[in-house]
This record gives sequence, C-alpha cells and structure tokens, in this order.
Amino acid sequence: MKKSYKIEVDCPACADKMEVEAKKVKGIKDVNINFMTLKMKVDFEEDADQKSVMEEVRSVCKKVEADSEVYI
Repeated sequence: MKKSYKIEVDCPACADKMEVEAKKVKGIKDVNINFMTLKMKVDFEEDADQKSVMEEVRSVCKKVEADSEVYI
C-alpha cells in the first residue's frame, strides 16, 4: 500500500539522508522524498502496521535532522 505524508526538512541533502534511512525501516518497501513539495511517498510491505512503521520512520528521520518532522 502506498501513502503520502507531509514533511518538514530544511535542505535537500538532509532529505536525501532521511530517504536512505527510512528505506531501512522494517515494513517499508520503498520511500521517495521530494524536497520541493515536502512530501514523503511510502510504499509499505503488505503486512506492515503503518502507524508503528511511520513512528519508526519519524524517529530515524529525527536522528538525521533533529528539526525535521514527518506528519503521520
């Protein structure tokens, strides 16, 4: 299942790093972050609990950029 989330991030380099780290989260098939639109498109594994997966994604993104936000 694919979903789109609004994000806040200050620079394209940080957005790229956030994308790389988010792809490592269990339950994620693929992630694409568009810095220009401040959107994160997430493709979940079939049996993934989307809420808990996105909480983990938010956590890893904040490790990359403390000021970032993923609205879930």
